[in-house]
Amino acid sequence: MQNGIDLYALDINAVDFVQACGGPCTEGCVVLARIGEGAWALGDSKRPELEPLRFTSAELEAAGIDPARFGLGV
Repeated sequence: MQNGIDLYALDINAVDFVQACGGPCTEGCVVLARIGEGAWALGDSKRPELEPLRFTSAELEAAGIDPARFGLGV
């Protein structure tokens, strides 16, 4: 929850996911989308049928994931 908001209640159907790769993008990559103010969805392009995980900006930072690497601002 972020400020009392359930991140999994946010609609992600209309968001655009951006891909970032650590090497050649032949095996799949991590995808990230902003889903709200300070809220993010993180998915796996190899397994698009799985629901992306949701994180706050603070949680992404704690995990060492920088949205700038995806071309996204915080």
